[in-house]
Amino acid sequence: MDLANLNAFIAIAETGSFSGAGERLHLTQPAISKRIAGLEQQLKVRLFDRLGREVGLTEAGRALLPRAYQILNVLDDTRRALTNLTGEVSGRLTLATSHHIGLHRLPPILRTFTREYPNVALDIQFLDSEVAYEEILHGRAEVAVITLAPDPHHVVKATPVWDDPLDFVVAPEHSLISNGGVSLADIARHPAVFPGGNTFTHHIVSRLFEAQGLTPNIAMSTNYLETIKMMVSIGLAWSVLPRTMLDDQVARIALPGIQLCRQLGYIVHTERTLSNAARAFMSLLDAQVDLPGTPA
Repeated sequence: MDLANLNAFIAIAETGSFSGAGERLHLTQPAISKRIAGLEQQLKVRLFDRLGREVGLTEAGRALLPRAYQILNVLDDTRRALTNLTGEVSGRLTLATSHHIGLHRLPPILRTFTREYPNVALDIQFLDSEVAYEEILHGRAEVAVITLAPDPHHVVKATPVWDDPLDFVVAPEHSLISNGGVSLADIARHPAVFPGGNTFTHHIVSRLFEAQGLTPNIAMSTNYLETIKMMVSIGLAWSVLPRTMLDDQVARIALPGIQLCRQLGYIVHTERTLSNAARAFMSLLDAQVDLPGTPA
């Protein structure tokens, strides 16, 4: 089976179009079409239904997709295993990370890594933690530095690096600040802006309210913490933010007996052979766990 044709098949399946696959692989649309025609001819099945501009996987295409991932992952795994024998830290390291961690936690680590391992080409993808998690599951990224899932998949190894305390916050002039003895029930009655419903952070906060039989009044949601902070700061709603983001634009609400925290760290696929570059990067992350002065 031609690997170039297989890569084209996966690109179309993921982007939903021949033109999108061409952009990803830096090929013309006719070249992509030729590769798929070759693959369909070789397998003697139709892989895509083409209805106008819409492209969808046929039953055969859906059956092939997980096997296509497996074939390419085995090949990549073999290449890494052979390269690792040299002991060199080189090649490409595909790293996925959330926007928040990429901005607030990784810069000094990346600076050290690029200085110590100049022969490694870093491919950094800034994604929501949940999307980065899927990149690891499908073998499209080697390491992901993210908000760790409360219930990780059995093939994912998660290593905590930072505890990330979360605080309830409002605008400094919000009525919840002037009231004494604020409870979780008081907060629930006011409009909130939450992280998106698909995010790990959303689930952490929601579980707190569910445990007390409360339903927060979620007026808006977004996956970008910087956007949440802006909406809180202008008085639109309350929210929950990492303590590292707090400044004079927002005010913390102290809730006696309640302290939320999420864990930030890295994940890898347990069935994947890690490159020397990945192992070197993970060593730098492991060193952060006991590093004095690491922001909490």
